[in-house]
Amino acid sequence: MAEQSGGPVQPAAEEPPATGSGPAAAEDGGPTEARTGTAEPTAAARIVGIRERIDEIDHALIALWQERAALSQEVGVTRMASGGTRLVLSREREILERFRVALGADGTQLALLLLRAGRGPL
Repeated sequence: MAEQSGGPVQPAAEEPPATGSGPAAAEDGGPTEARTGTAEPTAAARIVGIRERIDEIDHALIALWQERAALSQEVGVTRMASGGTRLVLSREREILERFRVALGADGTQLALLLLRAGRGPL
């Protein structure tokens, strides 16, 4: 069902594995520094660990986005099949407000994207 909004979102390509190893690779601006922005081994290791968690969160967000879009599309199909309207603007305003309160102006933009993913463009 999610194909209506441009197809399922694919996860971003992973970073290529580092070549070289140890402090020498990092000290000369090698792969560790190029991937993390620092040659300091402790900081580089911390950055790698944080990025792994970010990638896990990204995968969860993508899966939730796709599930939400499919559910929203199902609501729309069910509503229209029963003679209802394509959209319920009061529901959209409620969602926009929820995201705005929680996340500010960026939340409004995120909510607009979520709504479009579920119902398609207006």
